[in-house]
Formats: sequence, structure tokens, C-alpha cells
Amino acid sequence: RPHYHYQVGVTPSHVEKARDHCSKMGVMNGDNKPLSPCPPEFDAKWRFFWRTGPVPSQTEFPVQNMDPVIPAEGFPEWIEVMNMWGGKMTDAVFTLAEMAAVGFKMPSKDAFTSRMLFGPHLLAPTGSDLSKHGSLGTILAGFHYDLNFMTIHGKSRFPGLYVWSREGRKNSVYIPDGCLLVQAGKQLEYLTGGHVLAGFHEVVVNEATEKVITSRRASGQSLWRVSSTCFGHIQSDQLLQPLAPFEANAELFPPIKAGHQVQNELKAISLDRSESKS
Repeated sequence: RPHYHYQVGVTPSHVEKARDHCSKMGVMNGDNKPLSPCPPEFDAKWRFFWRTGPVPSQTEFPVQNMDPVIPAEGFPEWIEVMNMWGGKMTDAVFTLAEMAAVGFKMPSKDAFTSRMLFGPHLLAPTGSDLSKHGSLGTILAGFHYDLNFMTIHGKSRFPGLYVWSREGRKNSVYIPDGCLLVQAGKQLEYLTGGHVLAGFHEVVVNEATEKVITSRRASGQSLWRVSSTCFGHIQSDQLLQPLAPFEANAELFPPIKAGHQVQNELKAISLDRSESKS
């Protein structure tokens, strides 16, 4: 749904483009440097956004809180499966958010989760067709951070995900079987006054990806790289600002509604084109 800034339904390949982080990338050297081009190009990945959880009865940001898109035919179990898995993934994010509040010694364990209620949480299965985009060095998702609160996802069929530590050290990700990976998003950085930074990452076809492509092609298996991703959000009408005990850097994080923060980010990554056709 382009008119909803692709926040429900399908986002085709070559629609989303990462923010320009050329200045940050420019100071990275050697093995820590991203493989993504600078300036950024449009991502090769596809994505389907499915709203999980209840929609607020009133909100200043209806476009970010639309009902999910349901395929017209061919998937009779679609709603049940998507709600089941989306609910489990969202529940995991709520649990982790509560654990973080306790670990940070915040005034209450629901400091984060109370702000997540009725948030525009999105189950976002993400796929890249490696029969078309399987060449070494192809950027499936350019160097970026996530705009939301926390992102959780399972193990992909193919390697190629890189993440960066706060010190700027690049790491190739391996997710053990039966585990989920969680990354901090920009909203968590905002609420902690930068104590937790939004995690930079990229997805690239590397040598390990090529080996799996060769193996799966030889055995006649699918060459779609699929990751089961879920974006946990702060509710759109909630105010983003550093919470106790993270107020020391409050001047660096002026108050802004989560919905306005999301709008700004969507424009920056070419999903909201309401004022620009470029």
C-alpha cells in the first residue's frame, strides 16, 4: 500500500533505500567498513508488513495504524498463522523490554511496555530472490539502523547479515538453532538517551551466501532468502524522550511523538513519498 507508506502489505524490491550514512561509513576502515555503496542504493529485498496486536481507537497517526492486508485467495490459513507467529514474536519483545527496564533499574518494570501498548507492531517476513540477486557483493539491505523500538528475527536460510558494535566493530551474525536475534532500534536509543544505541547492520551476498546458494541449487531447493522479522514499536501517540535514569542527555533528544519520528524516518528511507516523487 504505497499510499500508506508501505506500512501494511507488500513492499517490492527496489523501493526502500537506507538513509545516507556516508559520513559514518567514511571513518570506518579495513574489515569494519560496510560493503554497502555510498550514496545508498535501493534494496533488493521484498517485505510484507502484517499488523500484530490491537489498533488504537483514536490516534493522530492513522496511516501508521491501518488494519492488515489479507491476500484475496490461496492462503486460507493466512490470518491464523500470521496472528499466531506475530503474537509470539511481539510477546518476546514485550518480555525483553520488561527485562531491560528491570536491568536498567528504571522506576517501574513497565517503563517501556506501557508505552508499547497499542503500538504499530509489524510482523515483516522479508525475502530476497537469490536466483536474481545472488551475485557476490549484491546488497540485499543497505547499511542502516531500524527506526522502531526493538527488532526481533529468527535464523535465515542464508548467511549474509553483518552487525556493528557501538565501537564500530563489524561482526558476521550466526544465530544458533532455536534462538532469536534482537536488535535495538532508534526509539530505544531515544528513550535511553543514547545509553543504548540503535544497531547498524546490512545484509550482503558474501562468500558464505554463495556456498549455500550452490548447495541449495544442486538439491533443487528454493533460493529465496527469507527472514522472519518483527518490528516492535512505541505507540504512535506516545512522547519519545529520555526516561529515568537516562535524563542526563535529554538536550540531545528533544521530545517528539513516536508517530512524528516514524514519519521522518519513512521519508528518509523513501517509503513516504507524499511530498517527493524522487
